[in-house]
Amino acid sequence: MIRGVIVKAYGGFFYVKSGKEVWECTLRGIFRHRKVDVMVGDHVELSTEGEHKGVIEKVIPRRNLLNRPLLANIDQAVIVFAIIDPAPSLTLLDRFLVQVGSQGIQPVICFNKIDLLKGQESRIINTYSAAGYKVINTSIKTGDGINDLISVLKEGTTVFAGPSGVGKSSLLNKVQPGLALKTGEIGLKIKRGKHTTRHVELLSLDIGGLVADTPGFSSLFVPEVKREELFYYFPEIEKYSDGCKYRGCLHNTEPHCAVKDALSQGHIDKGRYERYLEILAEIIEKERNFL
Repeated sequence: MIRGVIVKAYGGFFYVKSGKEVWECTLRGIFRHRKVDVMVGDHVELSTEGEHKGVIEKVIPRRNLLNRPLLANIDQAVIVFAIIDPAPSLTLLDRFLVQVGSQGIQPVICFNKIDLLKGQESRIINTYSAAGYKVINTSIKTGDGINDLISVLKEGTTVFAGPSGVGKSSLLNKVQPGLALKTGEIGLKIKRGKHTTRHVELLSLDIGGLVADTPGFSSLFVPEVKREELFYYFPEIEKYSDGCKYRGCLHNTEPHCAVKDALSQGHIDKGRYERYLEILAEIIEKERNFL
């Protein structure tokens, strides 16, 4: 048996990378009979059937799963936003941070186009660094931060995500010339009725690691987390939560809340806290609708 990871699924075939080789595989019929979903990022075992041909015999249980894009076993997500032009939507950023955090995926924030700051400090960058996130500041024009980005991407499997127009393709070209062109080639649009789905592929980097470039997103659904668990995905809120008097404190209207005390003392960014409350309200509303 050969063990590898599915890097592409297309036309009924699954392409499995094992070491430096890629095997074109079909699924053993039992998977279709049991209606088991097999997707890009799945770790599998295959038997060989000729030169670089195989059959997937076993799917290893997943560590995590992202629904948008549909990918399994992701180690980290590099979330790219321009610091200026276009101005970053912090609501969108915080939702994505919650989404990946709830799946056990390590988030890395990349603020691109920092040359536009012209040496001035950014409150946005300081806010997320102070909150405890790994933040990389990059510029295509000056080359700032590219080595830091390379250091992050060379390990494991990474989702490279962010809105359109923030410079994702340019950053990928800096990391590996031609990689953004490759993602464009595999970015086929398969139209099914009114819905359009983008083909997803894990690309091998010369520096090591796998990366999935994702289509630009402009909105995200309410994260699939419980109301009492949301604060875990806001590191600066979790930091003070142990000081709350009441167990199960949502850090909203409850009295004797250490988080609100920290907020009033300036230890927690007001905007981040307000976006936490916004997501919390949506989660509570969603839970009520399911009762």
